[in-house]
Amino acid sequence: MKVSAQVPATIANLGCGFDCLGLALPIFNTVTVEETVLPGSGIEINIIDEDGENDTSNIPRDKSNIVYKAIELLYNYIGQSPNELKISIKTQIPVARGLGSSASVIVGGLYAANELLGRPADEAVLLSIATEIEGHPDNIAPAILGGVVLSDWEGDGSVVANKLPWPNDWVVTICIPDYELSTEISRSVLPKEVSMKDAIYNLRHSAMFVQAVYEKDEELMKLSLKDKLHQPYRMKLVPGLSQIMNDLKHTDGVLGCVLAGAGPSVAIIQNGTKNDIIKETVQNAWNNINVNAQIYTLPVLNEGAKIIL
Repeated sequence: MKVSAQVPATIANLGCGFDCLGLALPIFNTVTVEETVLPGSGIEINIIDEDGENDTSNIPRDKSNIVYKAIELLYNYIGQSPNELKISIKTQIPVARGLGSSASVIVGGLYAANELLGRPADEAVLLSIATEIEGHPDNIAPAILGGVVLSDWEGDGSVVANKLPWPNDWVVTICIPDYELSTEISRSVLPKEVSMKDAIYNLRHSAMFVQAVYEKDEELMKLSLKDKLHQPYRMKLVPGLSQIMNDLKHTDGVLGCVLAGAGPSVAIIQNGTKNDIIKETVQNAWNNINVNAQIYTLPVLNEGAKIIL
C-alpha cells in the first residue's frame, strides 16, 4: 500500500512576524510513502524534480533525510519503528529560495505516513512533530492549515496555530531569483540579541498586521509589514532588495514588499491592480545586477496539506 500527500509552498515571517507568521501559496511538493513487502529492503528515497529547476544532488537518500526523520518520529509516537519504506518526493517548490521547501516535504511525509498507519496522530501531534524537525512553526503551520497563520511553539513542544481571515482580493507577487540562499547562511547574519526598542517595534507592527487583516485595512497593512529584527541584517545577502522595496514604496495597490522567509525570494503583497508595473519594477532592479527571476502573482491558498492518493 502507498499513500501520497500534496503540500503547498509557504512564505514565513511576512516582515514583522519573524518566526511566527506564514502563508500558503499554490505551488506544491508531493510525498509518497509506501511500505514495501520485501524483507530486508530497508529505506529507499527517490527525489523527482518535476520542473528541472532544483539541484537535488546534495539531498540525503538515507536515514539522515528530514522526511525519514519525521516519519520515524511518527512511528515512535505509536510505539513502532519504520522498517521497509519507499519514500518518493516530487518537487515543484524551488529549494533554498525562502518558499518552505523543507517544511513541505516534512509535512508531506508525515501526512502520507499517518494515513498509511490509519491516522493515529491528530493535527496537533503532526504540527508538533513537524515543528520539532523543522525547528520553528512559521512554515509548518500554513503548510498544514493553509491560509495565513499565526503560530507559536510552546515549551512543552506543542504548537499553537490560528488562521487569520485573509482578504480574497489581496494577492502575493512572488519573485524567485535564479540563485540559492540557505537558511543556515541567512540566519548566521542575525544578531543573537536585539535592543528592547527593536523588539517593541516588531511587536507593535505584528499587532497592526493582525488588525489590518481582520479589518481589510490596506493603509494599516502598509504600515504593519515593516521590520527591524531580520530584514535589515539580510539585505546584504539579497542584492537589489533595498532598491525593489524603495521603488515599490509609493506604487498604488502595493501593500508591502518583504523578504520571503530567509530569502532570497521577494514577496509583494498587493491588491491585484498593478501586476505589470510590479513585475517590470522587479525585473528592472534585478536586470541591472544580472539577476534573472521567475515572477508569479498568486492567491493565498486557503487549503493546506492533503492526501491525494
